[in-house]
Amino acid sequence: MARSRSATACASPDASAVEDDLAAWLRLTLLPGIGPERQRSLLAAFGLPGQVFAAGRSAIIAVAGADTADLLFAAPDEARIAAALAWAAEPGNHILTLGDAAYPRGLLEIPDPPVLLYVKGDPALLSSNALAIVGARSATPGGAANAQAFAEHLAGAGLTIVSGLALGIDAAAHRGALAQGEGRTVAVIGTGADRVYPARHQALAREIAQRGAIVSELPLGTPALPHNFPRRNRLIAGLARGVLVVEAAIGSGSLITARLASECGREVFAIPGSIHSPLARGCHRLIRDGAKLVETAADVLDELAWGRPAAAETPPARGTQRRRSPAAADASQALFPPPAPDAGLPPEQAAVLAALGHDPLDVDTLAARSGLTLDALYAILLALELDGRISRLPGGRYQRH
Repeated sequence: MARSRSATACASPDASAVEDDLAAWLRLTLLPGIGPERQRSLLAAFGLPGQVFAAGRSAIIAVAGADTADLLFAAPDEARIAAALAWAAEPGNHILTLGDAAYPRGLLEIPDPPVLLYVKGDPALLSSNALAIVGARSATPGGAANAQAFAEHLAGAGLTIVSGLALGIDAAAHRGALAQGEGRTVAVIGTGADRVYPARHQALAREIAQRGAIVSELPLGTPALPHNFPRRNRLIAGLARGVLVVEAAIGSGSLITARLASECGREVFAIPGSIHSPLARGCHRLIRDGAKLVETAADVLDELAWGRPAAAETPPARGTQRRRSPAAADASQALFPPPAPDAGLPPEQAAVLAALGHDPLDVDTLAARSGLTLDALYAILLALELDGRISRLPGGRYQRH
């Protein structure tokens, strides 16, 4: 019997049994002091939560000790259990348990799968073919544009895009997937599923819940606590076939996600950047450590052998280069066209672009390179920015698109 609960379950003949069963799961997971590891050990020893509570104090002590028995047989928090059952009865809300047939198989492959998952939206997407796209919260305009473009193309190819609803790269990835007409995206959050963090993503979260899914392992009402966000990264890695890191500083949470993905046997991809950009150093480290360097969405699709016949999934012989399918190459060129030539620009604008190069550059250095006065340079930079050829970065720097 499935132990998930949604609004549709209320109309079924065994709705009462489903609710009682789910209430036992909620009682186990909402007990203070008994974390996920002990919850799983009790389930492994006794079976379903109802059997855990029916086992008796002496049996629990023999398996888990007196401290666990004291916590387990404390009075249940009936108000929180009732609130969770009421939330699950609302349209679009679901609670999946570790014993459900619908529980995502990818999470069973990680070392510490959640005992419960709270889902707003379509829970079937948690078991779909997915790619995670993660990166810096303080993303550059170019990094955010890359994340959105990759997500849109990969969602169009049929992959569900998984990310964390954070500022920067995460939000760009979700928006890219949603921009694709049939695209789907999953947001793994570090708060309760009844909360949205950051608050400015309220509208984005609503759209994800309508066309994708928002998922959390944390009890309802859990606020945005710093230690919960690194833990949710393992779920992002577990739900996906691979992880694409767009921008990341050394020591960022995105590198944690990439490491966890690698440990679970997932593919890790990284987009290279400027050697002068702090947000490229994490990606460069990943590439040095064996992550796949990608320049187009087709690189990811080829590496995953996504959308190609099974015979084409045979790895290329050593010393040979993987051939890209014409369709994938055409799609990649359409999404990521080569840079527009500068020949059609006014000479002074072309000269400034040539002096700028492809790394972020401060205006004083650019003035020295171009030989222009600051007044003349600012006028040209404004025209290039309005034309979409450059972006202004924090600290008075500029970067070419």
